[in-house]
Amino acid sequence: MAINIILRDILIVGGAVLAVLLALWFMNIQPPDVSHTTITVGGVLVSVEIAATDASRTQGLSGRKNLPEGEGMLFVFDTPARYPFWMKKMNFPIDIIWLDAEGVIVSLVEDASPDSYPLQFTPDAPALYVLEVPIGFIKRYNLAIEEKVIIPPNMLQ
Repeated sequence: MAINIILRDILIVGGAVLAVLLALWFMNIQPPDVSHTTITVGGVLVSVEIAATDASRTQGLSGRKNLPEGEGMLFVFDTPARYPFWMKKMNFPIDIIWLDAEGVIVSLVEDASPDSYPLQFTPDAPALYVLEVPIGFIKRYNLAIEEKVIIPPNMLQ
């Protein structure tokens, strides 16, 4: 009798676990996307895609049709350096902002045009982060060297 009760309980618990797993599978619940975050630049929230691997940094925005307002790409490097950027296979102009480890702007380029390739845009000082935003962003929000960009603490190195 006790064995029957134990087997019944095991079947009930196992069935419940299976039901939860099937529900999650059908609902297609996925872990949070850590390849995106929101930063504050010039008092404006910008939704950024994170490029933190060699492959994602190499690809960047190349080949895309546009970069919508309010969006950007944040390149994250392992160590500060004077990382050059070019406009290879770009379909639209952008503004480029280099940031140090604390998120302080160290260099700016406005209106980097696809026609400028193979010219490389190189910052004036070492940077740990590089932010690509839609053309006109720097001027629209009056960004300047030494201005602070707020990056979520879990992104700061």
